Amino acid sequence: MDMQKEIKDYAKGISEVYARFPVEEMEKIVKALMKAYEDGKKIITMGNGGHASTASHLINDLAKHTIVSDKKDEIVVTGKRFKTLCLNDNVATLTSWANDVSFDDIFSQQLLNWVEEGDIVMGITGSGNSENIVRAFKAAKDKGAVTIALTGYQGGRVKDIVDICFIVPSDVISYIEDIHFSMTHMWCDIMRMIIQGRG
Repeated sequence: MDMQKEIKDYAKGISEVYARFPVEEMEKIVKALMKAYEDGKKIITMGNGGHASTASHLINDLAKHTIVSDKKDEIVVTGKRFKTLCLNDNVATLTSWANDVSFDDIFSQQLLNWVEEGDIVMGITGSGNSENIVRAFKAAKDKGAVTIALTGYQGGRVKDIVDICFIVPSDVISYIEDIHFSMTHMWCDIMRMIIQGRG
C-alpha cells in the first residue's frame, strides 16, 4: 500500500464533497438554533455509534464554547445560555429502555420526558433510516418541536419527516461522519461570534 497516496486521496475526496456542500441548509440550521437560544428553548440531540459522539460533542460546544473567550479560560457571556441535552449520554437510561422495551424506543421515550413545543430535536444518522431516530422525530413532531436531521446518501426515511434535513452529498460514510462533525464546529463558531457581539 502507498500510504501517502491513500492519505492524499482521502483528503481530495472529502474536499470534493465540501465543494458540493448544501450551504443553504446550514444557514437554516444556524438560524433555527439561534431562535431557540433567543426563545429559551432546549436543543436536544441524539445519534448512534460515532454519531452519538458528534451529538454529545455538539451539546458541549453549544453550552460552553459559545460563552468563553478565544483561549477558553474566561467566561465572557454572563447572561443567557443555550439549554442543551444529549439523549445518548445517560447509559443507565439508554440501556434500561433497550433492555426492557426496545432499542428502537431509546430516544423517543426519553423525549417524552423532556421535549416541549418550540424545542429543537436534532438526530444524526448517516443513512437517515435508524429506527430509533425515526421514532424520536415522530414523537418530537407530535409535541410541536422543530426537527433537524443530519444525514448522508439520499437522506433516508427522515428526509420526509423533519423540518430541516442536511444531507451530506456523499455515499462514503467516513466522509459523511467527518463533515457532520466539522459542520457542528462551524455552527458553534458562527453562533459564538453572534452571541459575543462579534458577528
